[in-house]
Amino acid sequence: MFVAGVMMTLGMASCNTNNNTNTTTGEWVDLGLPSGVLWAKCNLGATTPEGYGNYYAWGETITKETYDWSTYRYATVGVDDVLLTLTKYNTSEAYGTIDNMTTLEASDDVATAVLGSGARIPTKAEWQELLDNTTAEWTTVNNVFGRKFTASNGNSLFLPAAGFRFGSSLYTAGTHGYYWSSSLRESLPYFAWQMCFNSDGQGVHDDSGGRYCGQSVRAVRSQN
Repeated sequence: MFVAGVMMTLGMASCNTNNNTNTTTGEWVDLGLPSGVLWAKCNLGATTPEGYGNYYAWGETITKETYDWSTYRYATVGVDDVLLTLTKYNTSEAYGTIDNMTTLEASDDVATAVLGSGARIPTKAEWQELLDNTTAEWTTVNNVFGRKFTASNGNSLFLPAAGFRFGSSLYTAGTHGYYWSSSLRESLPYFAWQMCFNSDGQGVHDDSGGRYCGQSVRAVRSQN
């Protein structure tokens, strides 16, 4: 259940997200999580923690002008761009051949494609671990709204409310954040799990948008 946050202002730090290069020391945040996973300081495609960065459909590794089923890499469509089949990551015979793939492969993980081997999109469980082991508050960085997640070791992440892309437009920027996980919603495979938030709170959800929507990506990697 969403709870109200507290307004405050954070400092700014830079990030390096050059394509096909491993990130450098200081660009990953150690929140002291039980899994030991490190979180990227910035959204994929951004150069500062408050930068919105790029938007990606689930399982795609490039940006594009239009986000809908007709442009989605792993779908076929019918009249009026209605989804007919899912050609990868499908758990339901209603959408074609079942492959029972429920987690993005490295070849379909944009965090790996951009940041290099070891970086990846967090799983549903890793997003939940972040929420369970930090305190969150609605705040601003350089006049950009978002949520700050602070761990017991004093380290924190700022995630901007970057909204999402549908069709050729950007929606809810400044009021909502939508961040992909690498985990498919198995019962309805045209959805994938994501971490969503607004000024009232945050949570891991599976029905905030179809896989074709353009959403933010915040990478993770293991310490070793």
